[in-house]
Amino acid sequence: MSRSILFVAAEGLPFIKTGGLADVIGSLPQALHKRGHDVRVVLPLYKKVIEKHYDKLTRLGTIQVHSGWIDQPATYYSCDVDGVIYYFIEHQGYFERDGLYGYEDDGERFAFFQRAVLDMIYFINWWPNVIHSNDWQTGMIPLLCHACYADDYRYQNIRHVYTIHNMAFQGNFGVDMLPSCLGLDYSFFDDGSIKFDTGISFMKAGIVFADKITTVSPTYANEILTETYGERMDAVLRYRRGDLWGIVNGIDTVSWNPKTDKRLAKNYDGRSWISGKKANKKALQEELGLEVRDDVCVIGIVSRLTNQKGIYMICDRIREIMDMDVQFVVLGTGENNAENAFKWMESAYKGKGVYYCGYNEDLAHRIYAGSDIFLMPSLYEPCGIGQLIAMHYGALPLVRETGGLKDTVQPFNQYTGEGCGFSFWAANADDMIYTLRWAVDQYYNNRPGWKGLVKSAMSKDVSWENSAVVYEELYYTICNWPDN
Repeated sequence: MSRSILFVAAEGLPFIKTGGLADVIGSLPQALHKRGHDVRVVLPLYKKVIEKHYDKLTRLGTIQVHSGWIDQPATYYSCDVDGVIYYFIEHQGYFERDGLYGYEDDGERFAFFQRAVLDMIYFINWWPNVIHSNDWQTGMIPLLCHACYADDYRYQNIRHVYTIHNMAFQGNFGVDMLPSCLGLDYSFFDDGSIKFDTGISFMKAGIVFADKITTVSPTYANEILTETYGERMDAVLRYRRGDLWGIVNGIDTVSWNPKTDKRLAKNYDGRSWISGKKANKKALQEELGLEVRDDVCVIGIVSRLTNQKGIYMICDRIREIMDMDVQFVVLGTGENNAENAFKWMESAYKGKGVYYCGYNEDLAHRIYAGSDIFLMPSLYEPCGIGQLIAMHYGALPLVRETGGLKDTVQPFNQYTGEGCGFSFWAANADDMIYTLRWAVDQYYNNRPGWKGLVKSAMSKDVSWENSAVVYEELYYTICNWPDN
């Protein structure tokens, strides 16, 4: 039986990225492809994709897309990436802009995109068993597929999975979006199916009409059923809880591999990490102007500097952190107050603290390789990949017990020696600084225990392989595929 899956998303590696969604789209389809499935991906053709990748694309043709009052052409392109076919939808007005999101007409832009995706299936005559939609920009697809293509059994045979990567971004718009951009009548608002306050929600449509809903860790799947984390969608999620799966993300262990990473001063693995860490720490210190000390505990951060990431807990205790015998390296951009706090840190603690304002992919790799502790005290974290990369590079994550952080970081047990990092539960700076002091103390005064933790962290399977198996099981439940 044909096993075909179409991933639909607003961004995806190796073409375009603003957040963790792109990492998933770059890795999960590949993992499923390696398991024998026909996996394809469709993305908008953004300006940045055209600038970097246009010469790799093959033009398939143009059709007119009708969606409510929208009557616009969509041109389709394709590109093969290691056996996974990526499709791109071109519309100059909607997608050839400097940014991806944050425009007043985002609802119209992604209404067009979703209808263009469904029309593309007919145009290329490829009928997937499953459409796997991701985040609010694609949440209407299950509803549109059933409501606007009701007379075509091939569309009706498609099953739908909808993944929530972050509950905070829901795609909420005015009710006039229904007839104007989606080509739907008001009945879906009147019966409450996609109603949200006085308007509609793309995310709610995905939750209500998909066959299965997933999110990116088991703990986050439980958290979003509560008022605290549910972003006012908790009631509808509780209604669908029987169809809600929490499947933890993995990382691309080809791009993120300390044994082969060309960005590092010295490659290493789980058996050679002591010399590897020493060489990469020295290189990082020399690159950033830190005092060169191979014995010092280096704390690293690679993150968006926002409240969600727990950054203000760190800012509030920056003096206490820097008064420890540590070096502190921070890479990222975000809210002005956070950026200013780390700029002050760098000026006040020359040779001991460094803040790189921006994002530098090469430097990010070297921070993971040169750090001993990776600090990630998020207030909430659907999954997170920073802690997974850190473990793979032998930097022990120190995290708050929430979402995917709780699922992936086993805290150090000083009595048994088990664990792969450090964690605390309460979202307050006191607990964070207490745990950080304890971790630093373990680094200096419990070297056997520390070595055991690093070995455990680096041996942890953080690839997509296990997650791909779970997604495969999920698809089986709605498509009646036979087991292998």
